Amino acid sequence: MGGMNAPLRFATKIAVLLRDDLPVWQRLNVTAFLVSGLGSADADLIGEPYADADDVTYLPMFRQPVLVFQGGKEVLTAAHGRALARGVHLSIFTSDLFATGNDADNRAAVRSVPTASLDLVGLGVHGPRVAVDKIVKGASMHG
Repeated sequence: MGGMNAPLRFATKIAVLLRDDLPVWQRLNVTAFLVSGLGSADADLIGEPYADADDVTYLPMFRQPVLVFQGGKEVLTAAHGRALARGVHLSIFTSDLFATGNDADNRAAVRSVPTASLDLVGLGVHGPRVAVDKIVKGASMHG
């Protein structure tokens, strides 16, 4: 049972939830920003550096898969509330960030809006599998 080729089941889950009305280039950009925040929150999420047969080294990556979901604005708002209630690691991307050009302006744009009024276009979450499954409830796998 299990064996060396059995898929590894992680106790935690990484998920990205994107608003389904974004153009593809924005979905990719938002995903990249969201997962960068998750990687900084928990050093155990990051594996060891990679090296090829010629000993060229490459940066480490997440130890586990990142699942990408999509949903409407209401789905993101509900997921955001569930994530806050469960206290998981959470990164956000709001529509305001498409108009900024640097990190300081990004943070200022988020800071200027109350939690309940954030115009969310993406969420990144990491936490226990069951909690993350409940957070992304109502979203569909990105396809």
